[in-house]
Amino acid sequence: MMRAQNIFIVGPMGAGKSTVGRQLAETLSYTFKDSDQEIQRRTGVDIPTIFEFEGETGFRARERQVIEALVAEERIVLATGGGAILSPENRQDLSARGVVIYLHCSPEQQYSRTARDRNRPLLETEDPLERLREIMAEREPLYRQVADMVVSTEKRGTSSVVKEICRRLESEEI
Repeated sequence: MMRAQNIFIVGPMGAGKSTVGRQLAETLSYTFKDSDQEIQRRTGVDIPTIFEFEGETGFRARERQVIEALVAEERIVLATGGGAILSPENRQDLSARGVVIYLHCSPEQQYSRTARDRNRPLLETEDPLERLREIMAEREPLYRQVADMVVSTEKRGTSSVVKEICRRLESEEI
């Protein structure tokens, strides 16, 4: 079915990486991992706390360590943090060790999904929607660069997205 035993999900916050990843892992009988949850488990604190004390640079260093460890596992579906692709080393590891799926949705969809979530340090700003647009403009080329497959989650349910991914994994030469 695939060139690798792992599936890595990238995309912006609110695209559904964790939700889709969890259901995809269950469908494929893989283990589900979430890099943000793993960082929280290892540090014992939430991500906003890491940002508060270590800044984004400190968080990205922790994220790099976690992704480096997780990509070495087998038969996992890994939901990465939205900014994981900012690191060239992360992009290289993800591409080399599995199939990378970019879950795409608009900044407006992201905003509607994340507006009430207080665990989004990058959205602690006067205009979160504008910030989402800026982040997307910066990161979209990197998501597309690393992706083996692009799947839209715009106004779609989880099961529909998972079915599309499974169909494409079986039918495409990935």
